[in-house]
Amino acid sequence: MSFDRLRVLSLESRRAQEMEALIRREDGDPFVAPSVQERAIDDHSDALRFVERLDAGEFDMVICMTGAGLAFLRDVVAAHMPPERVADGLKKVTILSRGPKPLPILREMNLRAQIVVPEPNTWKEIVEAVAARPERRIAVQEYGRPNLEMYVALEQLGASVTPVPIYRWELPTNLEPLREAARRLAARECDVVLFTSAIQLDHLWEIASSLGLEEEVRKALTADVVIASVGPVMTAALESYGLSADIIPQHPKMGALIRAASESAVTVLSVKRGIKK
Repeated sequence: MSFDRLRVLSLESRRAQEMEALIRREDGDPFVAPSVQERAIDDHSDALRFVERLDAGEFDMVICMTGAGLAFLRDVVAAHMPPERVADGLKKVTILSRGPKPLPILREMNLRAQIVVPEPNTWKEIVEAVAARPERRIAVQEYGRPNLEMYVALEQLGASVTPVPIYRWELPTNLEPLREAARRLAARECDVVLFTSAIQLDHLWEIASSLGLEEEVRKALTADVVIASVGPVMTAALESYGLSADIIPQHPKMGALIRAASESAVTVLSVKRGIKK
């Protein structure tokens, strides 16, 4: 099976070109509208204080949430102090990696993670891993927003949690592709939409609302467009908006999402639109 020329919307940003190529390879007609930009926080005091506390032996464990955030941290530290200082500090603690993405950056820093949480790499797997460990003084290299649910769950284990904000997710500088995505959804000019992170949905909704298209976009996603979700976190975000994922791959990876969507989208769309073929 393939997309069979279905019109496929993606809101991917960092890997936009790769996403477009994958959709085309599966015979889809792609429209990729970058929806997120990652921006390092201007105030670096939290990151620098984290390194000082790491040096002082105030942490037992550091949780690395993303490769991008870890790279930002490394570069921020290098601009203010000897670049090896953060790596030397991390050698003193247990490093927990949320899945595989932080691992290449750790290798570049001559470090390794003692714990790599399994798929689907959500905060729940992190908490389960920490529950089986003795470390309770924990620093968290945040991703684009605080994960308050995870912090509460870790504190319920008796941990003290120190968030280390490095970067934030923002709307892209050029909003026109995202506006066009909202317009196409409202006009029923998309057949499939691929979601790979919850912030994509948040930003789509923000733009749709600003255009007065929120209800039309909701109607389209409910009845006229196949929704493909990369995994459990994304699916939960959809549900918080009153939406349901039609396709979820077995593994929460972009390539697996494309394969699952291309194999099922034609059939799912027919059912969703009530078309008998």
